[in-house]
Formats: sequence, C-alpha cells, structure tokens
Amino acid sequence: MPLGSLRPSPLVEQATERLREQITTGHWPVGSKLPGETTLAGELGVGRSTVREALRALAGAGLVQARQGAGVFVIATAPAEDWPTRLRRAKIGDVYEVRMLVEVQAARLAATRRTPADIRAMHAALTARRAAAPAADAAFIDADIALHASVVAAAHNPVLTDLFGEFVPALREGLIALLDLIDIHRAESDHGDEAHEALVRAVEAGDPEAAERVALAELRATFGKLTGIGDEDGRG
Repeated sequence: MPLGSLRPSPLVEQATERLREQITTGHWPVGSKLPGETTLAGELGVGRSTVREALRALAGAGLVQARQGAGVFVIATAPAEDWPTRLRRAKIGDVYEVRMLVEVQAARLAATRRTPADIRAMHAALTARRAAAPAADAAFIDADIALHASVVAAAHNPVLTDLFGEFVPALREGLIALLDLIDIHRAESDHGDEAHEALVRAVEAGDPEAAERVALAELRATFGKLTGIGDEDGRG
C-alpha cells in the first residue's frame, strides 16, 4: 500500500508511525529490505533527514537493523519491550524472586565492603523506618525500601545498585498492595523491625554469612505474603 504524504506536525513521529505500520501489518515482512532513504522520503513527502531519524527510532524499538553497505532490514514485526516496561507487566512474585537474589548477594558483599559512611547511612535509614512504621502507609514502604537500598549501596557494586533501582517501582507497588490487603498491625507487631535491625548489625559486624542468612529470612517472609496476594486476587 502507498505510504502517503504526511501532515505538517512532528514529522519524525509521523514518519516513524507510518513506517511502523508497514512493518507490523506485514507489508514489509521480517527479512525484507526497506526502500532506500530517497525513495521513502519521496513517498512520505519529507526530507531524508526525517526518514533517517524515523529509521533510528525503529531500530531502537528492535524492528529494523541497518547493515553496513547493504541497507536497512526488518528484523521483527513487534517492538521489543524495554526493561522498565517488562518489570511493570511482571508478576510481583517473579520480581520478588529476583529481588531476593540481588539483595542476598548484596548483603554478603556489604558485610565485607561497608564503610563508616555506609554504616551511618544504614542506621539513619533504620531510624527513619522505625519512625514511619506506626502509620504503616506508603511512607513506611518508602522508608523500608530506603533501608534496603542503603544495604545494597554498601556493597559498592554499581551494577547491583542500578539493578535494585530498576526493581523499586514494581516493588513499591506490590508492597503497598500488601498493606492494603493485610492488617500489618496484627500481622507484624514490630513491623519487621527486629529482622531489619539484625540485618544492619550483621553488615556492620562484617559477618557475610549472618548478613546473607538474615536477609534471606526477612525477604522470604515478605515473599510469602506477596505470593499470598497473588493467590487471592489473581495478580501473581
């Protein structure tokens, strides 16, 4: 089908969408070579620079690939989801399983790498968590995540830190849902304070085995509650 000239508005966005339609509808199947920039520019009624930017956007979405000296080829008919999007769509239980892998290893590393500044940060986060605990609301969840983040930061591994940061939005949503579905005042009289203090103390003491053990036990306890939410409401 002919591409058709574009209206005057954000031309790159329009060009990208028009080319995307040709790919997703199968007009240009996987493996096919797209027409050259000059041809596409003529059909769309735009300049070659606009077509070039549109092709870059499609490449970023995982739909096309430029091959040196050969042209641009279709490699998929559906855009690849980025990592944050996949996390938002994932079941909270799946996210939490990976969180446990990340945090348990981070706790071990933190116990061997923590600095005096890290220890101060963890104690400050523990104090903030205790202050927020009575309300058992979203602010408490934020304080809880901040404490865990301080332990991850003490591992001094930027990849672990960044990976944990990617999980935070999905974790926060799942933990707030947990607050909505259980009576935390009855379920946890101390809001998990003892376990979190034990984690901080193990890291401070430089005991990686204890840090791993405490972190795993605390995270497993919350994981059990989260997967219970999935069993009850079908969200996972």
